[in-house]
Amino acid sequence: MTTSTHTLHSPYRTHTCGQLRATDNSKTVKLSGWVHRKRDHGNLVFIDLRDHYGLTQCVVAAGSHGFSIAEGLRNETVIQIEGTVIRRSDDTINPKMPTGDIEVMVTHIEVLSTADPLPLQVNADTDFPEETRLTYRFLDLRREKLHRNIVLRSQVIASLRRRMIDQGFMEFQTPILTSSSPEGARDFLVPSRLHPGQFYALPQAPQQFKQLLMVAGFDRYFQIAPCFRDEDARADRSPGEFYQLDIEMSFVTQEEVFAAVEPVLTGVFNEFAGGRTLTQAPYPRIPYYESMLKYGNDKPDLRNPIIISDVSAVFNGSGFGIFAKGIDKGFVVRAIPAPGASTQPRSFFDKLNGWAQDIGMAGLGYIIFEGDEAKGPIAKFLDADRLALLRKQANVSAGDAVFFVCDKESKASKFAGLARTRIAQDLDLIEKNAFRFCWVVDFPMYEQDEDTGKIDFSHNPFSMPQGGLEALNTKDPLTINAYQYDIVCNGIELSSGAIRNHLPEVMYKAFEIAGYSKEVVEEQFSGMLNAFKFGAPPHGGSAPGVDRIVMLLADEPNIREVILFPMNQQAQDLMMKAPSVVEPERLKELHLSINMPKPKEMVVRKISDGAAS
Repeated sequence: MTTSTHTLHSPYRTHTCGQLRATDNSKTVKLSGWVHRKRDHGNLVFIDLRDHYGLTQCVVAAGSHGFSIAEGLRNETVIQIEGTVIRRSDDTINPKMPTGDIEVMVTHIEVLSTADPLPLQVNADTDFPEETRLTYRFLDLRREKLHRNIVLRSQVIASLRRRMIDQGFMEFQTPILTSSSPEGARDFLVPSRLHPGQFYALPQAPQQFKQLLMVAGFDRYFQIAPCFRDEDARADRSPGEFYQLDIEMSFVTQEEVFAAVEPVLTGVFNEFAGGRTLTQAPYPRIPYYESMLKYGNDKPDLRNPIIISDVSAVFNGSGFGIFAKGIDKGFVVRAIPAPGASTQPRSFFDKLNGWAQDIGMAGLGYIIFEGDEAKGPIAKFLDADRLALLRKQANVSAGDAVFFVCDKESKASKFAGLARTRIAQDLDLIEKNAFRFCWVVDFPMYEQDEDTGKIDFSHNPFSMPQGGLEALNTKDPLTINAYQYDIVCNGIELSSGAIRNHLPEVMYKAFEIAGYSKEVVEEQFSGMLNAFKFGAPPHGGSAPGVDRIVMLLADEPNIREVILFPMNQQAQDLMMKAPSVVEPERLKELHLSINMPKPKEMVVRKISDGAAS
């Protein structure tokens, strides 16, 4: 709970429940709060009284005013007490409570609000079903851990805002009702009453507006921005809405954006890390292709010391036919070291192989190095020279093991990344109590669909291509990188960002390569494109996710634990009962009619939605 040190002037309280100390001995005080816990000892009733700031133990003696009231109090009833602060005897001091040196001898009690029997206990860390917690979120929020998380969230946002302003950024609010966004996810649509058949969209991000602010000459913008996307829930993504620290800057290079963002994130994490270590600026810069090779994904967890390597050369033309034939078909072989795993029992290797099969891999072959000897199901197929090359390329030595994945490059990267995480977890190799940041840079501008051969944008279509118009005119599109970057912490992507494409001629060409005509570009992105024709500065930005920052600092595995009123995985607000049916009169006003899916379609949709979430 938060501490309050000021004296209150209120008919309800002179102090908060987290404020009184031994120096307040003998004071007459008033406190108001919730009955957190009650203990009836016959002639004495002990009440732990709770408010936003903390707990104070209150004692009601038999024969005093309010003793009969105290005996009948239920937990979570709201009361006001008046009494005298008494310093506790040495043997009754509670060092676990900030107010543990004192108690209040109660002379008067008034019930301000009674509580019905509780659907969940506030004074315990007991797990309750998600449905109960979300339906009664106002009770759930009274529980210490969740209450503390939400206070942390407020403090983190205040810290972010302060640090941005100190760097010369100005906060602006961009529209909530806007047009459909090119961000890529599904929009939430709002029907227009005044314009029948037309819809507003809630912003997936303030992307176009913040770029227009740079065109308007504001130079340094930020906003704690609400964003709305009709996406399925994940552990690190809440369905419906989320908040981000939205940033945009004019006349900057990629490195200048990094130099502005790093002090803000480093400062916030230093402020709230609670003794945990963190990467200090400048953060490592890891090119996209290097990240995909070494870590198996584009959001590397640098607390994990395992580095994946390509060992296709070791198996090319080797006696291990499965891998050798795969390489002939264009497959690659990735090696995932397991440091010190030679001492593990056979069950360790069998368990990993079973896990690999469960997630869709053919298996997880391995070699164990014991002294100068190589053991395992694959070792006998490699001669001494190949084993020596393997040791060098995979950076393994005596006492280590190494696992292998053979597949198309995209699948091999994905499976090797998953295996890297699983092996590090099983061997307890992941660094504890640490925040490890990095920038992933040099994302490819384009990608090719394996089935159709069509070239499309790989990530953000509005990023500036490295090499500009000349690169677009002269290079193979699949070799062009973008000035696009992600900031990652502990394997969680906090933000995507880019230096923007601010030149109309470059934008036309970039979209042309992806199959979009000039007319389509002008129709879909006319607002921003027209603005660029009237003089646009080079600009770029980023947008770290507030929810994910707080999730990391609170050490919570699920993002719902740091959001005040989250939806469930089916995007329902169980407390406010949203979404809900709208009266026919309202639909008529909006020129809408409902075309409900047939019962069979609804069952199929629920099953697919459940699988997706």
